[in-house]
Amino acid sequence: NDMHANDYAHLTITQKENVTVIAIDRPDKRNALSPDVLKELTKAFTTIPSDHQTRVIVLTGGEKYFSAGFDLNEIRKLEKRNNENYTALFHETYRSILFCPLPVVCAVGGPAIAGGFDLTMMCDFRYASERAKFGQREIALSLTPILDPLWRIIGLGRAKELTLTGRIYGAQEAKSIGFINEVYANGELLDNVLTVAKNMAMFDRQCLIETKQLSNQLLDQGLEGSMRIQEWLFRSYIGSEENHERIDSLLETLKNK
Repeated sequence: NDMHANDYAHLTITQKENVTVIAIDRPDKRNALSPDVLKELTKAFTTIPSDHQTRVIVLTGGEKYFSAGFDLNEIRKLEKRNNENYTALFHETYRSILFCPLPVVCAVGGPAIAGGFDLTMMCDFRYASERAKFGQREIALSLTPILDPLWRIIGLGRAKELTLTGRIYGAQEAKSIGFINEVYANGELLDNVLTVAKNMAMFDRQCLIETKQLSNQLLDQGLEGSMRIQEWLFRSYIGSEENHERIDSLLETLKNK
């Protein structure tokens, strides 16, 4: 069931069990982020969460590309007096991923640069293939960066280095600074990421949603506030029907070992 697959010209959307894969599909342009691509990404991330089959979303550009970033020909046409719409398109897309209620796992098969890098940053966590490259090149174009949530992922010192040097990081280095969780061989990325996503999608959908929401909510709390939220949230799950079923199932498994 490829939900709404025909609604998109620049994305390929496929459903595998309870995982929906959103793939940017403009290989001729190295998946550059034209206004149409941004609009389609925003639409996908705002509509797919209302499909109750989906529990986890994977964002990718396939095994060879992620996104080379801004469509420079488009940006070159802008003037300061008419730049609001283009800027808003990017930020709507960023927000649609960052605040998507479902977990979003990123599979980076090739270069993720500038705006493409920013998209990977909006996901909950990231995996890469060996040919992936990362760079926040805005400074080289006399543009300012997305520094938050970057600093929350890799720390402020590292985030300053990326944004101020504009240099390109290979996949292993991106892993060593904590931006990428795992690096897979070229061509084996999507199978590995789908395995992770399908395993996550076996969990209770509402619990996945609440856990993601908690991770964003805690950033604005003091420690005391965080502890209270976590206690209250736990109380709303422990002893629930779903909790009982899963405990019974686990006990049954252990008994049969």
